[in-house]
Amino acid sequence: MDLSNLQAPGGKRKRTRVGRGESSGLGKTCGKGHKGQKSRSGGSVSPGFEGGQMPLQRRLPKRGFHNPTRVEYNVVNLKSFNGLDPSEPVTGELLRSKAIVKRRGPIKLLAMGDVSAAYSVKLDKVSRAARQKIVAAGGSVEEI
Repeated sequence: MDLSNLQAPGGKRKRTRVGRGESSGLGKTCGKGHKGQKSRSGGSVSPGFEGGQMPLQRRLPKRGFHNPTRVEYNVVNLKSFNGLDPSEPVTGELLRSKAIVKRRGPIKLLAMGDVSAAYSVKLDKVSRAARQKIVAAGGSVEEI
């Protein structure tokens, strides 16, 4: 007995074989009872089915418009530039490598905070106020 052959109690349970005689406890109807939809092969109701009653998801009113082509931007503020090196350009790859942006998708720069150095910014979107602050500090902004 060593660590390689230790087993947790109840770790290996044999698969239940149904329909193998009455004395097995799961013979004849195999634990499915008599007749009905749930006793048939492949017979089960879909999620949300309410026995023929109008399902809840169809009874509730639908409101508003959901734009299927909406672009959701990752928002970054100017105050998060404080720890960055001004000599290298600020791109999406840089912000993800520094864990400032955690999700995939386009990035938009907003103007909350102050700019202390001249940054070269290359992002998907930049707000007008953020652009003014960066240019006033001597930096440059390029939207990709």
